[in-house]
Amino acid sequence: MLIIPAIDIKDGRCVRLYQGEMDRDTVYYQSPLEAARHWVEQGAEYLHVVDLNGAVEGRPVHRLEVAAICMGFGVPVELGGGLRSVEAVEEAFATGVERVVVGTAAYEERNLLRAICQKFPGRVVVGIDAREGLVAVKGWKETTSLEAAELARRCAEDGAARIIYTDIGRDGTGLGVNIEGTLHLARAVEIPIIASGGVASLDDIRRLRALAGEGVEGVVIGRALYRGAFTLREAIAAGKEG
Repeated sequence: MLIIPAIDIKDGRCVRLYQGEMDRDTVYYQSPLEAARHWVEQGAEYLHVVDLNGAVEGRPVHRLEVAAICMGFGVPVELGGGLRSVEAVEEAFATGVERVVVGTAAYEERNLLRAICQKFPGRVVVGIDAREGLVAVKGWKETTSLEAAELARRCAEDGAARIIYTDIGRDGTGLGVNIEGTLHLARAVEIPIIASGGVASLDDIRRLRALAGEGVEGVVIGRALYRGAFTLREAIAAGKEG
């Protein structure tokens, strides 16, 4: 199982939010580059970078910080936040990211998602963020009436390479991963699922690893790593057990 540390960028700093609330952030690194260096030194094989300001504003904001991370360590980066046009996605790839994470655009503009997937096959991930099973968009500020599993099926049809599923109610809380919701989504599609939100212990990773046969290939981890609940090396080892 792939263990992916999260680097969320807000106002140029590396932060973690509580349940996606922009005004409930904790700063962990003054520079996202420092965070990236730390995780790479700990053995990170992939980095999950989110431009939080970009997600809210609807356009990328932290291009320079993202480019520095991509150029600095030789570790593949997936980037999300504000990628709502073909041009924004092209610019993201130009900075050196390996794959992009599209959220709001996948919900609002199906033709746009199709166009991006056709232009960059295998490199487009859809981030499905859900609040009580319903899709949330625009930096989690708006909750729609569409079920996460239904959007997942639609995105798979449109060419998405994989899905990152985040349970907003658990994100940053340390309440544990929503195993049931993740499994439900994995069974709804035939493309890989990456879990996100709520990881609190190595047991959460082990429980997700048990779903590998259902299509769950990895997990994005944020606050638990930043607060030292376990080390990245321990998480990677737990993901490889058995």
